[in-house]
Amino acid sequence: MKLRLLVLAAALAASGVQHAQAAPRGFTVEDLVKMERVGSPLLSPDASKVVYTVRATNMDKNRGNTQLWMLDLRAAKPAPVRLTQADASSTDPEWSPSGDAVYFLSARSGSNQVWRLPLAGGEAARVTDLPVDVENFRLSPQGDRLAMSLAVFRDCADLACSKARMDAQAKNKATGKVYDRLFVRHWDTWNDGRNNVLYTAPIDSSGKVSAAPVSLSGGIDGDVPSKPFGDRDEYQFSPDGKTVVFSARVAGKTEAWSTNFDLFSVPAAGGEPRNLTADNPAWDTRAQFSPDGKTLAYTAMKRPTFEADRFHLVLMDVATGKKRALTDAWDRSVADYRWAPDGKTLLATADDVGQHRLFSIDAASGKASAVSGPGYVSAFSVARDTVVMAQASLASGAQLYKFKLGTSAAKPEQLTSVNQAALADVRFGEYEQFSFKGANGETVYGHVMKPWNAQPGQKYPIAFLVHGGPQGSFGNSWSYRWNPQVYAGAGYATVFIDFHGSTGYGQAFTDSISGDWGGKPLEDLKKGMDAAVAKFPWLDRERSCALGASYGGYMMNWIEGNWADGFKCIVNHDGVFDIRGMAYSTEEIWFTEWEYGGPYYKAAESHEKFNPVHHVAKWKTPMLVVQGDLDFRIPTAQALGTFTALQRQGIDSKLLVFPDENHWVLKPANSVLWHHTVLDWLNKYTKQ
Repeated sequence: MKLRLLVLAAALAASGVQHAQAAPRGFTVEDLVKMERVGSPLLSPDASKVVYTVRATNMDKNRGNTQLWMLDLRAAKPAPVRLTQADASSTDPEWSPSGDAVYFLSARSGSNQVWRLPLAGGEAARVTDLPVDVENFRLSPQGDRLAMSLAVFRDCADLACSKARMDAQAKNKATGKVYDRLFVRHWDTWNDGRNNVLYTAPIDSSGKVSAAPVSLSGGIDGDVPSKPFGDRDEYQFSPDGKTVVFSARVAGKTEAWSTNFDLFSVPAAGGEPRNLTADNPAWDTRAQFSPDGKTLAYTAMKRPTFEADRFHLVLMDVATGKKRALTDAWDRSVADYRWAPDGKTLLATADDVGQHRLFSIDAASGKASAVSGPGYVSAFSVARDTVVMAQASLASGAQLYKFKLGTSAAKPEQLTSVNQAALADVRFGEYEQFSFKGANGETVYGHVMKPWNAQPGQKYPIAFLVHGGPQGSFGNSWSYRWNPQVYAGAGYATVFIDFHGSTGYGQAFTDSISGDWGGKPLEDLKKGMDAAVAKFPWLDRERSCALGASYGGYMMNWIEGNWADGFKCIVNHDGVFDIRGMAYSTEEIWFTEWEYGGPYYKAAESHEKFNPVHHVAKWKTPMLVVQGDLDFRIPTAQALGTFTALQRQGIDSKLLVFPDENHWVLKPANSVLWHHTVLDWLNKYTKQ
């Protein structure tokens, strides 16, 4: 399966844009950081328009800015129209029921509130004016009520109390915090005592929320939506607007080692939540009502404490509560889904053999059929007979595409061409998927990418990229952090393998890494490199460096002691050095306990089996160590341990620390520094 890019002249001819012919060049980190990023599309109720977000980067202010754009799909050639423009971002668009206005979130007034923009003309008007920020929201199907999540102290009687307490904390000269349970910190934030609580409030005739919001989830010891990455997909109105269903983990002091999320139903005007999924001790979330309101779909896992278990679709009869597992026979994990308007089909995305496809699922039989071609469908919207999706690939950031229900999306109509002018003279690296026999003789897939300026008969140094997760995939997608095109633009060939443990190849393949971090995955990486070098003569095995983050960073430490002749250099980003230290300092404890068969004090042997710290004496390969000091997933002590082990043995090494970054490097200036530091390290050992 080979995917080749069009040459520059063909791309310009197809777009109809006239540019002076420029000499082609490689893709750079500066290009990557400055790219505009297309976000999730949302079709209007009549499918005549689509609103979406575009994030631009302000290098001077060292941050991104997101605004709303719209396309009129009735036009012969839809032209993007910018709807919002402010120093503050505008995000999370929602259509009014009649399609005459767009609601959105913005901090343009000084705090994050809900705004309403009439499409007939006029300025956006503020819908909420609350003492605290609105974290996310949903508009009821009738447009007469908002559901919204607010970060508050649950023991406060009203929002003013939460605001006063936050102000008092900010003024307090004593900075100490006292905790009596986990989480004390999560992802990149210390616990300040607040929870995400779901509220609703009516919208009056003036279009504003004037009544005090009513708490729907305040009696639950948990967050709605969940932290750190939960969003409004974790709560939904019923079609008649009378009910809200939300997902929450009622965990108390067990929160840090529990994945038991349940669905709760509550009257939209307020009342006592009712647990709909108490029978399942694992994860239930992302409920959506069928168009007629008679069926509630949701995604569920079966195994408690396993965050990478397969999400399957369940359908529940709203009247009787009877549940039916819909996709048990489909060996893929549902990432996102929507009901089709006829209620007979659901559309869903899932990893699939190196792609992230859009599927059509029959609501009666559960049969799934792929409707999108190669690439990564990151988001989609459906209304009437129209689907608009955001799709990316290894050659392009996300663009919007349109197709009709009931037809294949393999050749959809492209709606946006964001970054076309900025990248008009860039020649991207050609890429190809390949397969080989990996551990246990099983088929394993990977990708290779050529340098942008590859010439016949030439060999090129290799950047060997290892993905994190570990239950993840490094396939046909676009990344604003680990992007193979940056290495292709710098003259490197890249190889990246979806080793045992990766997603999109069946749940058994995903499960196979648990308890075996340094076993089958390392064998796959070795065999994958050998297979790639044998198949692609332009790969120079003698000039190769390995790079990885998170689990990929762990693998860099494991390679140091267990693949001694593997690479000229290594780049380890936020990688595990000592699994015992990780077990007692990471925040989401369920992860390490599942991967190693229990807490450390009960399963020390399995924790230590593939612990890189035991192989330090065999280390010899030069390594660049990178760490975000706000990374509470793999805390800074892990990087310091790695760097100390290298320095103490006299191994050439560097440490790059970002005091203001978490598990990811997100700030534009930091991203530029990170990439150039990494490329300089590779150049030092492969281009001498």
